[in-house]
Amino acid sequence: MKNLTKTLAVLVTILMVSCGDEKKEQETITIGEEGTIEKIDTRDEDQTAADNVESGEAIQRQDGVVQINLTGDDMMKFNLNEIRVKAGETVRLTLTHVGQLPENAMGHNFVLLKQGTDVVDFGQRAATASGNDYIPEGTNNVIVHTEMIGGGEETTIEFTAPEAGTYDYICSFPGHYIQMQGKFIVE
Repeated sequence: MKNLTKTLAVLVTILMVSCGDEKKEQETITIGEEGTIEKIDTRDEDQTAADNVESGEAIQRQDGVVQINLTGDDMMKFNLNEIRVKAGETVRLTLTHVGQLPENAMGHNFVLLKQGTDVVDFGQRAATASGNDYIPEGTNNVIVHTEMIGGGEETTIEFTAPEAGTYDYICSFPGHYIQMQGKFIVE
């Protein structure tokens, strides 16, 4: 029975490796004392990259500039749900779309809203502003925003952090604000 279990574990491993797509996958397979598979963890390179950003590379301070590395993916998720800076700091925010879908299907941007902005109302108005990176014409609710980008693209903006307080940030692509939002906390 032990040999059958070990053989099964090897076959499952070979099957998983051979059935993968062109993306590099990181696999962890844990085999217990009896030769049984206890755990299989398969993550694609996009998720691994997002995990690396979350592990301390997402916000860095150097030469008076706060570098924020924000990612968005095809699952409509930012890697950060909270960003902390100090009032008056120079912020350089790089948004990277780590997914593969094009801008017209799964575009992402970063929109920093003024305090007191109703996120739902703003998001609904933004959904009709397709010709303007989904930023409503004439709005006074936006402090700063990036351009809209698609899978594999990256954009960077630089701005001065506003006065102390808590601000919302979202992706304004239609419907994304529901999941893709966070708090921009200025101390």
